[in-house]
Amino acid sequence: MDFFREQEGRPTLESVVVEGVELRKGSKVLLWPRSGGDIMDIALAGKAAFIEDIEQDYEDRIYIAVTLEEDPGRDLGGDRILGHRFFFSPEEVVPLDLEHAGES
Repeated sequence: MDFFREQEGRPTLESVVVEGVELRKGSKVLLWPRSGGDIMDIALAGKAAFIEDIEQDYEDRIYIAVTLEEDPGRDLGGDRILGHRFFFSPEEVVPLDLEHAGES
């Protein structure tokens, strides 16, 4: 029980720095999954996406939740509907729209 109580007070991540660029919700990125991934990684490689959230698990690994720019149901990803929101590590995204990176 103590483990879960400790995690309740963890701060949420507002941003993460990738390639020297501060990314936050709304930032545009290019998906570039590392090799050896699954079929979804292959299908999403090279696609532009928008960051919906930055999350951290209990082992302090950071995940970037994104929705695809070309997805007509992109708003469903913001509502956390399955199939419209995908997770990548910071090493698997490339910042785009550098002039506006980090703006909400």
